[in-house]
Amino acid sequence: MYNLEGKVALVTGAGGQRGMGRAIATRLAQEGADVVVNDIAPNPYAERAADWGGIAQVVQEIEALGRQAVPITADISDASQVTEMVQQALSRFGHIDILVNNAGSRPGKDRVPVVDLEEEAFDEVQRVNVKGTFLCSQAVAREMISRGQGGKIIIISSVAGKRGVARYAAYCASKFALVGFTQALALELAPHNINVNAICPGLVDTERPEYIAAALASEGVSGREQHALMLREGDQRVPLGRVAQADDIARTAAYLASDQSDYLTGLSISVAGGSNMT
Repeated sequence: MYNLEGKVALVTGAGGQRGMGRAIATRLAQEGADVVVNDIAPNPYAERAADWGGIAQVVQEIEALGRQAVPITADISDASQVTEMVQQALSRFGHIDILVNNAGSRPGKDRVPVVDLEEEAFDEVQRVNVKGTFLCSQAVAREMISRGQGGKIIIISSVAGKRGVARYAAYCASKFALVGFTQALALELAPHNINVNAICPGLVDTERPEYIAAALASEGVSGREQHALMLREGDQRVPLGRVAQADDIARTAAYLASDQSDYLTGLSISVAGGSNMT
């Protein structure tokens, strides 16, 4: 266990029932942190799980652990909404010690060959994944620098940010960009005792692969069938024998958020069961 007592974390994209954001937010709370829980909608996957309460339910889970939490709905790609989100967090808790840039674009029309990729679809992925991470990191880093107590910024990239994947060009472009952004920001913030690191998951069994499967399914193959195939093939490709679960990512995030990682910065850590070792 890590000691995050007295720390405040902001986790974006945390409203999914099976998502990495929820797992990270609740894990940080288990370690002692109070948490600001963000997503673009109160329940971003309502069509997939009508009985799930979204960010409000994540807040309830955190409060059940004895920690404080606040839900904030905001579009991270909108600078004014990011500014307002950070101000709400500061008004509630007074400071932000940990930022987890987890929110990402929803896969769909971008999972096609480059020759068929629409400009709008390409732009949407960059707007959320790259611009959103930039805006949140900038706003929180300014506060961390002003406070002078250091901090931790964690960016969720992907193994697709280290190795290209056919039909994932827009996504790969965004995730490669986040690896470079992590390194540049780490160098800039090191004098302020702010660590910046990226986590690069492989396939994670969350809601997102269901959307990917629907986009990639061949004619005559249902999205559910394609999803099951993706998971089976993923298990076979991973040396440790299974695709990741959200908690695998959350455990890495908890370590990077703790003082045990104080001498690590600028890294992009593959959490992929051995399927990517760079």
